[in-house]
Amino acid sequence: MNRQLTPNKFRHYWSNSRINYSIRVFIALSSIVLACWWQNSIEAINPLVLGVIASALAETDDSLVGRFKSLTVTLICFSIATLSVSFLFPYPELFAAGLFCSTFFFVMLGAIGSRYATIAFASLMIAVYTMLSVEDGTALLQPTLLMSGASWYGLISLIWLAIWPLQPVQHHLSSIFAELGDYFSLKSDLFLPTSEPSPQQTRLKLANQNSQVVGALNLAKSALLSRTRRSASNNTTSALLQSYFIAQDIHERISSSHYLYADLYDAFFHSDLLFRVRLLMQQQAHSCRAIAEAITLAQPYQHAEANQRLLLELADAIEYVKQHNTQASSELIAQVDYLFRNLETVENQLNNVTNAHFVANEQADSELADFEAHSVKEKFYRIKAQLTPKALLFRHGIRLATALTVGYGVIQMLDLEQGYWLMLTALFVCQPSYAATRSKLTDRVFGTVSGLAAGLPLMTLFPDSGGQLALMVVFGMLFFAFRVTHYMLATTCITLFVLMSFNQLGHGFAVMVPRMADTIAGCIIAALAVRFILPDWQAHRLRGIMSDTLTANSQYLQKVLTQYHEGKQDTVEYRVVRRQAHNKDSQLTTAMSNMLAEPGRYRTATDEGFRFLCLTNAMLGYISAIGAHRQPIESGDLLEAIETAHQHVSDGLAQLVNEIDNPDPDIAALQWEERPSSWRELNHSSDSAEFILRQLSLIERIIPELYSLIGSLNSKALNTSKA
Repeated sequence: MNRQLTPNKFRHYWSNSRINYSIRVFIALSSIVLACWWQNSIEAINPLVLGVIASALAETDDSLVGRFKSLTVTLICFSIATLSVSFLFPYPELFAAGLFCSTFFFVMLGAIGSRYATIAFASLMIAVYTMLSVEDGTALLQPTLLMSGASWYGLISLIWLAIWPLQPVQHHLSSIFAELGDYFSLKSDLFLPTSEPSPQQTRLKLANQNSQVVGALNLAKSALLSRTRRSASNNTTSALLQSYFIAQDIHERISSSHYLYADLYDAFFHSDLLFRVRLLMQQQAHSCRAIAEAITLAQPYQHAEANQRLLLELADAIEYVKQHNTQASSELIAQVDYLFRNLETVENQLNNVTNAHFVANEQADSELADFEAHSVKEKFYRIKAQLTPKALLFRHGIRLATALTVGYGVIQMLDLEQGYWLMLTALFVCQPSYAATRSKLTDRVFGTVSGLAAGLPLMTLFPDSGGQLALMVVFGMLFFAFRVTHYMLATTCITLFVLMSFNQLGHGFAVMVPRMADTIAGCIIAALAVRFILPDWQAHRLRGIMSDTLTANSQYLQKVLTQYHEGKQDTVEYRVVRRQAHNKDSQLTTAMSNMLAEPGRYRTATDEGFRFLCLTNAMLGYISAIGAHRQPIESGDLLEAIETAHQHVSDGLAQLVNEIDNPDPDIAALQWEERPSSWRELNHSSDSAEFILRQLSLIERIIPELYSLIGSLNSKALNTSKA
């Protein structure tokens, strides 16, 4: 049995993106170390391996052609950074001015897209590495070695991608289904009947998990777009693309809400119906994880027979409830029917996730929306749009440029030897948000302390140069393995990497204390910059994010209802509006989480904010349910009734947005006239129309409480301003 599992385990590890990333770094570092060792050029190791690290940090996922273009841009930016440092270094005043301007410029490149933001960060890092080399007195040789190391890793990366071009796409798709599995598991907790229901806590967990799903979908879309945009799709690419579309549709269905959970608990507390729903969803969570595993290993997916059995048993349970449960209203029974249809469709999709023919018939539009800037004019416009103090990127650029310039000034004033690690620490720690900076700062300090503590006995146990070089390569590889998931451990590894590297020149023990002092000083500078230079407190941005969330939900609802005229069509336009609604929900979740990490005096109405998040997340679920059951309605009278109800709800959402954007603290409550409740008059007219109006009624019931929350936020903001 173990012999059968071993190949799968190997393929599982081999397909892991972090392991692949680490192996590429290991190949680059070990080849450089062996070559320098063979040529007895130990002094060339440091700049070469630092160039490898900078190039590896600049790497982003793309097609082979796209990766080549990105590498070209990276090397151009690296050349500009290293040459600028080399020529300006003898002139401290000019260097400080150039440092500030170039840092701000590189940060603003991030406005073009995430790829440019990554390259810009790595360019700043290699500039600091160049300062370390220039300080050693070799102005041009060491920068040349840095560029050589960067080019060497870039070449390895290109060869790797040419051999395994679709491996990153498979990883991103696998991540989507793994996150969907976690979403299914959390959602199933809502179907555990209890006498004291508290769905709000589960709602908050679901909102956080929804952010993870949305993030995975966005990464997978970028990976697929880079492959389909620059080349004709082959069978494998098409199959992966169709699996992505299935994941999108499953996401819409699993995020749907057809009911108020308290009503379900009351009606079916003494029935096994909810337990069966929960059991089926947990089994579907298992199926999602199995699909993720199959995509990772590039193996066929075998759907579990237990799913169909659980689905049939749920259908029997619903039929039994219809005949024997007199407490449940016909409206609630109808909602349970729609829940069953949703789970049945999800089951069908999971069963056919690797069937490209099935997906092609279901998916009318297989294009992906491309919002990347391609022309020079588009790129310039995006940068220009961020050149305002209100833009987050602009503020981060000013903060980081100030932090690095101040760090350089401290080094000059105190004449610190190897003090440029201070600037490197400030570069890594200074993040766009206070919460992210705080997390990085803590991990950086403890990681450096643990690295230095482990470095002393390691250098004592391995005094020979060969052993330390081997450890240096291993720690460099481990840094990339842990830098995303365990940053403190990654910092420990990179600290040990630096110690082993500098010890080749006889400076290993000498840099231990300066390294710790530089880390603390860099963290302090970064913390002060984020705290006092154009700070971005989440409370100041919260109202805008709330407004955007409601607007996106309203647009999603509008787009969903238009499809009931002609039937389900997953066009690019529809998917864009749907994704925008989930993106805004994710942004609100992130903002609330970040606000909890900020100083207490800058937190505003956290209770109201989290309640607002729960309500808008529930609203998104009600809209998603309408989207999950799209089918044409032929009756003009029914469509008119739906449009009237929709207009009423839309007006309410518009009033909420207006109240957020133009607060009036004197308004105590919203005078709300209930209209969508008239769906009861259509009981025997149309199931679809009845369902839509019922969902609109659920959305309508949220609006007054949302208005009350906004009024409370307005009052607290007014009191704060008076104080």
